[in-house]
Amino acid sequence: MEEHGCCKKGPGYATPLEAMSGPRESLLYVTCIYTGTGKGKPDYLATVDVDPSSPSYSKVIHRLPVPYLGDELHHSGWNACSSCHGDSSQQRRYLVLPSLVILKFVTGSGRIYAIDTQKDPRAPSLHKVVEPEDVLKKTGLAYPHTAHCLASGDIMVSCLGDKDGNAEGSGFLLLDSEFNVKERWEKPGHSPSFGYDFWYQPRHKVMISSSWGAPAAFTKGFNLQHVSDGLYGKHLYVYTWPGGELRQTLDLGDSGLLPLEIRFLHDPSKDTGFVGCALTSNMVRFFKTPDGSWSHEVAISVKPLKVQNWILPEMPSLITDFLISLDDRYLYLANWLHGDVRQYNIEDLKNPVLTGQVWVGGLIQKGSPVVVEAEDGKTWQAQVPEVQGKRLRGGPQMIQLSLDGKRLYVTNSLFSAWDNQFYPDLSQKGSHMLQIDVDAEKGGLAINPNFFVDFGSEPDGPSLAHEMRYPGGDCTSDIWI
Repeated sequence: MEEHGCCKKGPGYATPLEAMSGPRESLLYVTCIYTGTGKGKPDYLATVDVDPSSPSYSKVIHRLPVPYLGDELHHSGWNACSSCHGDSSQQRRYLVLPSLVILKFVTGSGRIYAIDTQKDPRAPSLHKVVEPEDVLKKTGLAYPHTAHCLASGDIMVSCLGDKDGNAEGSGFLLLDSEFNVKERWEKPGHSPSFGYDFWYQPRHKVMISSSWGAPAAFTKGFNLQHVSDGLYGKHLYVYTWPGGELRQTLDLGDSGLLPLEIRFLHDPSKDTGFVGCALTSNMVRFFKTPDGSWSHEVAISVKPLKVQNWILPEMPSLITDFLISLDDRYLYLANWLHGDVRQYNIEDLKNPVLTGQVWVGGLIQKGSPVVVEAEDGKTWQAQVPEVQGKRLRGGPQMIQLSLDGKRLYVTNSLFSAWDNQFYPDLSQKGSHMLQIDVDAEKGGLAINPNFFVDFGSEPDGPSLAHEMRYPGGDCTSDIWI
């Protein structure tokens, strides 16, 4: 599916709109975690059949365990994507799996796995392991998180700290096309104060990164005091692209605590994007100003709920993931604690409109001890439907949209230490994956009752499911230049 028209091209698609006409997804690769669950098993990459005409539809058809224990597989990316579409020598073959934490490795770094998906897309195989010692020796970086391919053929990985878990050691790792460690991407003295996600927009000669927190803090679970102690971020870091010079730091203030996933609009000519600020549950829009500098404003705000029987009197929604449809019309976000997935029309970037909402879990669903207290003093809980006779566990976390914008896939594990803290039964009962049908014309979301992947019934015991990728790329892996 990487070739289009009469002439052979590189991977992906020439434009985001062309991608929307690509073939329907038939497989999903999902990172699945045993780290932090007490099961003593290695994490693995699951292949899920999402072809409705297949006899194994909505089932895990292959599991590739990594060779080591305690990796905490987390996010994933590709060795090549649509940024290399003009280079016929490039091919999307290797899925890049950074391991966020290695519990057994005394210096606390993480391996990076390269997975071959081309030999047998239904049964990927391990191609190479980038060892943490090599990364540390050449760059001093640890805790790898987000991987994006570059048009040059290199792979860039954001790293969240140094070997001791200090955020001050964060930065950006460059791997070559053979997965050899090259160097840090950013110029000396231009490293961010915190690391997490990043996205580049070459026509505007910019890369912007976000900031979670110090690994020494977040790997132990969430402690609100650590926010006051300055161990979590609230800034965006604006870099020259591809120069790697830190030109501007945007302080998002108290409305932008824990800015996580960051995306520009897919149209490479656009100079605006969004970042999801988890703790304050705001979607912040960033944009270029007439003088060439960058600014920001709150575009969407999910209000905290006054609750009873919880650890705090108010519960933030905790926006932990979001994405933008390939035509830049809709933004989707997941509220991990509240339990709903939302769809917003963003055609008017300054005034997003809520067009769809569906409850798929959360701490305030009926049957939970936590209840919401309305302004009039009455209490309520969210009505969350069962799917195929199963009560929905945890809250919506990672999301992935089909190329045509009509199907949204949802998993429910955030990070094992945080899962154990906020949804302690998830490690014992396992994750699940849902599919939400999307009305991409008028807006609207509805759970597909025919799709349910239960990671609670895995052969080695219940596992935690996190990020999802299609073999042919998607709206959170591919960048256009």
